[in-house]
Amino acid sequence: MAGSGPPSGENHLAVTAGGYIALFVLGMVQALLGTFFYSSGPGVLVAVLFAAAILATCALGAWGMRTALGGVLPAVGWFLLALLLSSTNSAGGSVIVTDTAAGKVFLFGGSVCAAAGAVYGFVRWSRASREHRARGG
Repeated sequence: MAGSGPPSGENHLAVTAGGYIALFVLGMVQALLGTFFYSSGPGVLVAVLFAAAILATCALGAWGMRTALGGVLPAVGWFLLALLLSSTNSAGGSVIVTDTAAGKVFLFGGSVCAAAGAVYGFVRWSRASREHRARGG
C-alpha cells in the first residue's frame, strides 16, 4: 500500500517544523487568553491555573518533541506576548494586566513557570543530557 511506510525526510522535516510552530503559537495563545481572563475566577485561582498551564505546555512540548526546543518555544511565545500585552496601555490610559494579586500571579508566576518548563526541557532533552544517560551516568 502506497504511503503506509515511515515519512520521508522532507515530510518528517515539515511535520517537525509544524510541531515547533504550533508549540510557539500555543504559548502565545495561552498568554493572550491569560492576559484577558486571569482575574475571572475567585481570588488568584485562574491566574495560578494559567501559570500551571504554561508549565505543562513547556514540559509536555519538550517531552513530545524529544528536544529542549520543544519546551523553549512555548515559553518564548508566552513571554513575548504576555510582556507585550502587559506593557501596553489603551487610548484611555487603562492597562490590560492590573497591579492586583491575580495580575502579579499571572505575570510573575507565569514567567517562573514558563522558565521552569524551558529549563526542564534542557535538563531532560538536551543533547548533553541524552548522551550522559546513554553512557549510564
